[in-house]
Amino acid sequence: MLDLLITHATLADGRTHMSVAVQDGKITEVTEGLQAPAHETVDAQGLLLSTPFVDPHFHMDATLSYGMPRVNESGTLLEGIALWGELKPQLTHDALVERALAYCDWAVARGLLAIRSHVDTSDPSLLPVEAMLDVKKRVAPYIDLQLVAFPQDGVLRTPGGMDNLKRALAMGVDVVGGIPHFERTMADGAESVKQLCELAAELGKRVDMHCDESDDPLSRHVETLAYHTQRLGLHGRVTGSHLTSMHSMDNYYVSKLIPLMAEAQLGVVSNPLINITIQGRHDTYPKRRGMTRVPELMAAGLTVAFGHDCVMDPWYSLGSGDALDVAHMGLHVAQMTSRQGMQQCFDAITRNPAQLLGLEGYGLQAGCNADFVLLHAKDPVEALRLKSARLGVWRRGQRIASTPAPVATLNLPGRPAQTTLLHQG
Repeated sequence: MLDLLITHATLADGRTHMSVAVQDGKITEVTEGLQAPAHETVDAQGLLLSTPFVDPHFHMDATLSYGMPRVNESGTLLEGIALWGELKPQLTHDALVERALAYCDWAVARGLLAIRSHVDTSDPSLLPVEAMLDVKKRVAPYIDLQLVAFPQDGVLRTPGGMDNLKRALAMGVDVVGGIPHFERTMADGAESVKQLCELAAELGKRVDMHCDESDDPLSRHVETLAYHTQRLGLHGRVTGSHLTSMHSMDNYYVSKLIPLMAEAQLGVVSNPLINITIQGRHDTYPKRRGMTRVPELMAAGLTVAFGHDCVMDPWYSLGSGDALDVAHMGLHVAQMTSRQGMQQCFDAITRNPAQLLGLEGYGLQAGCNADFVLLHAKDPVEALRLKSARLGVWRRGQRIASTPAPVATLNLPGRPAQTTLLHQG
């Protein structure tokens, strides 16, 4: 007897009337119309069964700290970094863990079961690192949490910055991070990329670097990142996050840059909610959107994903851990409103980030982990349009969260009272 059987499901690739069989936390079969005895059977009623959402770029050590010790009034990246610096002396292990765990509860409720979080390594105490490693252990039964050693204040700009980052990796942090555009000079930024990529190659680590998070079209560290990825043979293991300067670059230079990135098999993470909020702050009108060139990068064959980046922290006052909200904004800003474009935006919060994180057992086929989300939508486009309710969230075949379909009771003049499902059709 099966542990779980999902029937009459629609999958993100368009297949309908599909059944998904689960045994011992793994998917054993995905086929049309399967009927078999199971301890739990769920009739999806034609609704969308998706792989879990994956956030490839987040800052869990800062989340839910909005207003501490003050609010970012200018809304700029630099004031956010300064504000985070003011907050650091007030941080405690328990408070960091408590806020992160609260956010993880939000994430699970919204079907977000894998997160790559950058954790600040600038302070020699490595307090945020210790706290996030604690969180990683606690949430392991329900979230794959991957940590990036992130030198927020610049790995070369900060005294002892490289030593701090190496200690964080030795403590168990998974990925090498960086922030070259925040080093003191362009030359220092390029040197930081070189040193950090060489460290990753030596240790067998992936790289995920905040890169060119700027309106400056001459901030071109992603070119250096692509070069060292190619030089060191790190193809497919390196991600450039943000890349907002590409929005301001001239087309001729970009026509050279994108093929170099594709040759190095760079991954790209755009953070739509944050990029369009922080960038363009020095513009009058027209104001730049700031988001990187998502459709062009996808067309060149790069793996592009959308991240949430921030939720209620020194950089962003909003957010809820909802990947559909992120992709919904992304498709609008990138003008990806064709059916294909919207499907690509759904992929940017599911299978694309899973690839960037190197998640094992991710997918909806036999042999994969039984992790999936049942959405109150008929297909990915409707899920994006409505930011649909997560009717059920399963981890290793166990239901860990559910949200009822939204309903309203109408009592309109001249019409009989009725109860209707919201957000349908």
